[in-house]
Amino acid sequence: MKRVKNPFIVSGKIEPEYFCDRVEESARLIKSLTNGNNLVLISPRRMGKTGLVQFCYDKPEISDNYYTVFIDLLHTTSLREFTFLFGKSIFESIIPLGHKVLATFVQTLRSLSGKISVDLVTNMPTFNLELGDITHPTLTLDEIFAYLEKADKPCIVTFDEFQQIANYPEKNIEALLRSHVQRAANANFIFAGSEYHIMQEMFTSSAKPFYNSADTLELKAIDLDEYIRFVTRLMTENHRQVSPEVIKAVYRLYRGNTYAMQKTFNELFSILSEGETCSQATLVTAINNVIDSKEPMFREQLSGISDTHKPLLYAIASDGEAERVTSAGFVKGHKLASASAVQHSITQLLSKGILTRLNGKYSLNDPFFALWINRIYGTRNLSQIIDLQ
Repeated sequence: MKRVKNPFIVSGKIEPEYFCDRVEESARLIKSLTNGNNLVLISPRRMGKTGLVQFCYDKPEISDNYYTVFIDLLHTTSLREFTFLFGKSIFESIIPLGHKVLATFVQTLRSLSGKISVDLVTNMPTFNLELGDITHPTLTLDEIFAYLEKADKPCIVTFDEFQQIANYPEKNIEALLRSHVQRAANANFIFAGSEYHIMQEMFTSSAKPFYNSADTLELKAIDLDEYIRFVTRLMTENHRQVSPEVIKAVYRLYRGNTYAMQKTFNELFSILSEGETCSQATLVTAINNVIDSKEPMFREQLSGISDTHKPLLYAIASDGEAERVTSAGFVKGHKLASASAVQHSITQLLSKGILTRLNGKYSLNDPFFALWINRIYGTRNLSQIIDLQ
């Protein structure tokens, strides 16, 4: 029996035929970079920043003319970790380019050269560097930027979750990186981030080193009508039927969160038989399957949250998103302790990356976490939450 490929990709590279829309955004990104500009890319987490960047990296305008590097800074906590990942990501990007390019890398990064060797079995270069080997991060960072200048093609470097550098213990990190970026003649940079208020301050405040240093692209939810066409096409091509009402319900449930929608339709596709039409019961089953698969992680995550912060977390999860959370109406309506307690909880939950704030509204970063909380502590079940109107 021939295996049917699930067209709703949730990890790895997304082929163009499975990539939804983003025509305008990809054109703007490519135009900005190929005209020698740096770019700030802002969106809530799991809205598709990484997919968009990789999609553009594969376009001939980029792939034929530039070396590309992608660095995820989400879990970094210091300049040393930043520098380690930066060097490692460049190394992994240049391995397929041949020994000449690698030799230039080794010659330029003298502080790391002893940690790069050739595997005697595979004859492939290996990166033996460990975090503790970065003894002078600023020196190694100088060498990495020097390598970018020596590359025989211009480079495009993406720093994903760039707002993390604001939490590093070292002082003047923004100024240090800005000085390197400003001098870079053979590289352009994408600064991608999901904490809107931090990214905005970094790049729009005249008191900050990166002020007015890059174009800005805000990645919003995919247009609903475009997403309906996308899902309908992929389902129809594979002899499955999902009504526009179901697609709209999923879109509203997650407020357009790209990952959550893709994950739901990935699961829905897997449980629909060829020729079957999706019902509300099938949709509920698909979403519950996804939540079940993540439950151990959610239990661990919830156990790490202070009991003083949980009431606010439950309140926001119940509402889906909330604004004016310190108002008397919100505090009393959800039986919270006080406005000052709410403000403290907001600060803590934002710093832990559990909540996000966009346009004055708070929501959980992970929509499935919110649904799981509602399943345990809420007053409505999933069938009642889903709106098929």
